Amino acid sequence: MILNKIKYSFFVTAIFIIGCNQPDDDLYDKTTAEFRFAVAEVQSLYEDGQISGVVNFNLTSTGVEVIADIKGLPRGEYGFHIHQFGDLRSDDGSSLGGHFNPGNKPHGEPGTENSHAGDLPNIVALNDSVAQLKFANSKIGFSGKESIIGRAVVIHAMEDDYNSQPSGNAGQRIAAGIIGIANDKVY
Repeated sequence: MILNKIKYSFFVTAIFIIGCNQPDDDLYDKTTAEFRFAVAEVQSLYEDGQISGVVNFNLTSTGVEVIADIKGLPRGEYGFHIHQFGDLRSDDGSSLGGHFNPGNKPHGEPGTENSHAGDLPNIVALNDSVAQLKFANSKIGFSGKESIIGRAVVIHAMEDDYNSQPSGNAGQRIAAGIIGIANDKVY
């Protein structure tokens, strides 16, 4: 009788703990066991910088849709990548590491076979200093070795030439944001 009570108590406790630790159903895709939305709030890496914005990452059946809305960039094209680490401790962004590259590929044109998972198209600022980008990336995800959660999105001072190794000759890192799981109920 005491053994049955212990088994029952353990079973009820286990069910309670499992039930309490389930992620919010609106954010979590039960079929793939992955979160569906991530976000990075981008800020200038330098005190006098005016760059700010948001990059949203939406999990789809074919990869991750990357949607950027950045303000404060002078007119032009800028290298735009996902970097290895979400570490903003260095003043110049060097603690963010290199481009995210779990497939050990060379740097190249985004979306091609020979490119880093973190290679994204250049972001283009127009006359009103607003830069927007929408791009689907099948090389990244929110779990496993392709996970971008906890990594960083980086904007560089110059455009990426998609050729120079290892990073496209895009110059210094001028803005960045750490990628985290998004609370889509905020919007």
